[in-house]
Amino acid sequence: MLTVNFSRVKTSAAPLVHIEREIEMRPEFFDRAKKLVFKADHVMVVGDLFYDEPYVTGNFRVTADLVVPSSRSLKPVDYHEEFSFTENYTQNKPSKEELDENPDPIVLVKDDVIDLQTAVEDNILLNIPTTILTKEEKEQDIYPEGKDWEVVSEASFKEGKKNQINPAFAKLKILLDQKNDDSDKK
Repeated sequence: MLTVNFSRVKTSAAPLVHIEREIEMRPEFFDRAKKLVFKADHVMVVGDLFYDEPYVTGNFRVTADLVVPSSRSLKPVDYHEEFSFTENYTQNKPSKEELDENPDPIVLVKDDVIDLQTAVEDNILLNIPTTILTKEEKEQDIYPEGKDWEVVSEASFKEGKKNQINPAFAKLKILLDQKNDDSDKK
Protein backbone atom coordinates (compact mmCIF):
# COMPACT_ATOMS: atom_id res chain seq x y z
CA MET A 1 0.00 0.00 0.00
CA LEU A 2 1.47 3.31 -1.07
CA THR A 3 0.74 6.16 1.34
CA VAL A 4 2.42 9.42 2.37
CA ASN A 5 1.75 11.54 5.46
CA PHE A 6 0.33 14.97 4.68
CA SER A 7 2.20 16.52 7.64
CA ARG A 8 5.51 14.98 6.47
CA VAL A 9 5.25 16.77 3.12
CA LYS A 10 3.96 19.98 4.75
CA THR A 11 6.84 20.19 7.23
CA SER A 12 9.61 18.80 5.02
CA ALA A 13 12.75 20.93 4.76
CA ALA A 14 13.18 19.73 1.16
CA PRO A 15 11.05 21.53 -1.44
CA LEU A 16 9.90 18.19 -2.93
CA VAL A 17 9.19 14.75 -1.54
CA HIS A 18 10.13 12.29 -4.29
CA ILE A 19 8.31 8.99 -4.83
CA GLU A 20 9.66 6.24 -7.10
CA ARG A 21 8.18 2.86 -6.48
CA GLU A 22 6.76 -0.24 -8.12
CA ILE A 23 3.41 -1.09 -6.58
CA GLU A 24 1.35 -4.23 -6.49
CA MET A 25 -2.33 -3.99 -7.22
CA ARG A 26 -4.55 -4.98 -4.33
CA PRO A 27 -7.31 -7.63 -4.63
CA GLU A 28 -9.81 -4.80 -3.99
CA PHE A 29 -8.62 -3.14 -7.20
CA PHE A 30 -9.42 -6.23 -9.25
CA ASP A 31 -12.81 -6.54 -7.51
CA ARG A 32 -13.54 -2.93 -8.42
CA ALA A 33 -12.13 -3.25 -11.94
CA LYS A 34 -14.19 -6.42 -12.54
CA LYS A 35 -14.14 -6.90 -16.31
CA LEU A 36 -11.98 -3.87 -17.14
CA VAL A 37 -8.57 -5.27 -16.14
CA PHE A 38 -7.63 -8.95 -16.04
CA LYS A 39 -4.03 -8.44 -14.94
CA ALA A 40 -1.67 -5.59 -13.95
CA ASP A 41 2.11 -6.01 -13.74
CA HIS A 42 5.11 -3.72 -13.45
CA VAL A 43 3.02 -0.81 -12.13
CA MET A 44 5.57 1.94 -11.52
CA VAL A 45 4.81 5.35 -10.07
CA VAL A 46 7.33 8.20 -10.14
CA GLY A 47 6.52 11.67 -8.89
CA ASP A 48 6.93 14.52 -6.50
CA LEU A 49 4.81 16.02 -3.75
CA PHE A 50 5.12 19.58 -2.46
CA TYR A 51 3.26 21.86 -0.08
CA ASP A 52 1.58 24.98 -1.47
CA GLU A 53 -0.84 26.22 1.17
CA PRO A 54 -3.50 24.90 1.69
CA TYR A 55 -2.67 21.88 -0.48
CA VAL A 56 -0.10 19.18 -0.87
CA THR A 57 0.13 18.79 -4.62
CA GLY A 58 1.36 15.62 -6.27
CA ASN A 59 2.52 15.24 -9.88
CA PHE A 60 2.93 11.61 -10.92
CA ARG A 61 3.89 9.51 -13.92
CA VAL A 62 2.59 5.93 -14.04
CA THR A 63 3.53 3.03 -16.30
CA ALA A 64 1.85 -0.37 -16.20
CA ASP A 65 1.62 -3.56 -18.22
CA LEU A 66 -2.02 -4.57 -18.31
CA VAL A 67 -4.13 -7.35 -19.75
CA VAL A 68 -7.52 -5.91 -20.69
CA PRO A 69 -10.48 -7.21 -22.70
CA SER A 70 -10.84 -6.38 -26.38
CA SER A 71 -13.71 -3.96 -26.85
CA ARG A 72 -15.04 -6.18 -29.68
CA SER A 73 -14.53 -9.78 -28.64
CA LEU A 74 -13.61 -9.47 -24.93
CA LYS A 75 -10.50 -11.58 -25.65
CA PRO A 76 -7.46 -10.65 -23.52
CA VAL A 77 -5.18 -7.96 -24.98
CA ASP A 78 -1.75 -6.94 -23.68
CA TYR A 79 -1.73 -3.18 -23.21
CA HIS A 80 1.12 -0.97 -21.98
CA GLU A 81 -0.24 2.13 -20.27
CA GLU A 82 1.69 5.36 -19.59
CA PHE A 83 0.11 8.51 -18.23
CA SER A 84 0.59 11.44 -15.88
CA PHE A 85 -1.79 12.88 -13.34
CA THR A 86 -1.88 15.66 -10.76
CA GLU A 87 -3.93 15.79 -7.57
CA ASN A 88 -4.23 18.25 -4.70
CA TYR A 89 -4.65 16.95 -1.16
CA THR A 90 -6.18 18.94 1.69
CA GLN A 91 -7.02 18.38 5.34
CA ASN A 92 -10.04 20.71 5.17
CA LYS A 93 -13.15 19.99 3.20
CA PRO A 94 -12.86 22.02 -0.04
CA SER A 95 -15.64 24.46 -0.91
CA LYS A 96 -17.68 24.12 -4.08
CA GLU A 97 -15.88 27.19 -5.46
CA GLU A 98 -12.46 25.60 -4.83
CA LEU A 99 -13.57 22.42 -6.59
CA ASP A 100 -14.98 24.39 -9.54
CA GLU A 101 -11.97 26.72 -9.92
CA ASN A 102 -9.21 24.13 -9.60
CA PRO A 103 -8.43 22.19 -12.81
CA ASP A 104 -6.93 19.30 -10.79
CA PRO A 105 -8.89 17.09 -8.41
CA ILE A 106 -8.88 18.04 -4.73
CA VAL A 107 -8.86 15.04 -2.42
CA LEU A 108 -9.78 15.27 1.27
CA VAL A 109 -7.12 13.57 3.43
CA LYS A 110 -8.22 11.42 6.36
CA ASP A 111 -6.04 10.85 9.43
CA ASP A 112 -3.07 12.68 7.84
CA VAL A 113 -2.68 9.92 5.21
CA ILE A 114 -2.50 10.57 1.45
CA ASP A 115 -3.60 7.34 -0.23
CA LEU A 116 -1.51 7.24 -3.41
CA GLN A 117 -2.32 3.57 -4.00
CA THR A 118 -6.00 4.34 -4.64
CA ALA A 119 -5.09 7.39 -6.73
CA VAL A 120 -2.87 5.27 -8.99
CA GLU A 121 -5.49 2.51 -9.24
CA ASP A 122 -8.27 4.98 -10.09
CA ASN A 123 -6.14 6.64 -12.76
CA ILE A 124 -5.18 3.30 -14.31
CA LEU A 125 -8.89 2.65 -14.87
CA LEU A 126 -9.55 6.18 -16.13
CA ASN A 127 -6.75 5.95 -18.71
CA ILE A 128 -7.80 2.70 -20.40
CA PRO A 129 -8.98 3.62 -23.92
CA THR A 130 -12.55 2.82 -24.89
CA THR A 131 -11.37 0.89 -27.95
CA ILE A 132 -8.75 -1.81 -27.57
CA LEU A 133 -8.45 -4.54 -30.19
CA THR A 134 -6.51 -7.76 -30.55
CA LYS A 135 -3.85 -7.82 -33.25
CA GLU A 136 -6.11 -9.92 -35.50
CA GLU A 137 -9.08 -7.61 -35.02
CA LYS A 138 -6.96 -4.62 -36.08
CA GLU A 139 -5.29 -6.26 -39.05
CA GLN A 140 -8.26 -8.21 -40.43
CA ASP A 141 -11.05 -5.83 -39.38
CA ILE A 142 -12.79 -8.70 -37.55
CA TYR A 143 -16.17 -8.04 -35.92
CA PRO A 144 -18.08 -10.43 -33.62
CA GLU A 145 -21.05 -12.34 -34.94
CA GLY A 146 -23.48 -14.96 -33.76
CA LYS A 147 -26.57 -16.83 -34.86
CA ASP A 148 -28.69 -14.36 -36.86
CA TRP A 149 -26.65 -11.30 -35.82
CA GLU A 150 -23.39 -9.56 -36.60
CA VAL A 151 -21.56 -6.36 -35.74
CA VAL A 152 -20.64 -4.27 -38.78
CA SER A 153 -18.29 -1.36 -39.27
CA GLU A 154 -19.72 2.13 -39.52
CA ALA A 155 -18.73 2.26 -43.22
CA SER A 156 -20.59 -1.02 -43.92
CA PHE A 157 -23.61 0.24 -42.02
CA LYS A 158 -23.71 3.49 -44.04
CA GLU A 159 -23.32 1.56 -47.31
CA GLY A 160 -26.21 -0.71 -46.32
CA LYS A 161 -28.36 2.31 -45.46
CA LYS A 162 -27.69 3.80 -48.93
CA ASN A 163 -28.93 0.64 -50.62
CA GLN A 164 -31.88 0.14 -48.29
CA ILE A 165 -35.29 0.83 -49.77
CA ASN A 166 -37.76 2.79 -47.69
CA PRO A 167 -40.75 0.41 -47.07
CA ALA A 168 -43.29 3.19 -47.74
CA PHE A 169 -41.73 3.95 -51.13
CA ALA A 170 -41.56 0.23 -51.94
CA LYS A 171 -45.33 -0.08 -51.43
CA LEU A 172 -45.90 3.06 -53.54
CA LYS A 173 -43.74 1.63 -56.32
CA ILE A 174 -45.83 -1.59 -56.32
CA LEU A 175 -49.03 0.45 -56.56
CA LEU A 176 -47.63 2.55 -59.42
CA ASP A 177 -46.40 -0.56 -61.23
CA GLN A 178 -49.87 -2.14 -60.84
CA LYS A 179 -51.53 1.03 -62.15
CA ASN A 180 -49.18 1.09 -65.15
CA ASP A 181 -49.91 -2.59 -65.85
CA ASP A 182 -53.67 -1.89 -65.68
CA SER A 183 -53.40 1.08 -68.06
CA ASP A 184 -51.33 -1.00 -70.51
CA LYS A 185 -54.12 -3.60 -70.67
CA LYS A 186 -56.75 -1.07 -71.71
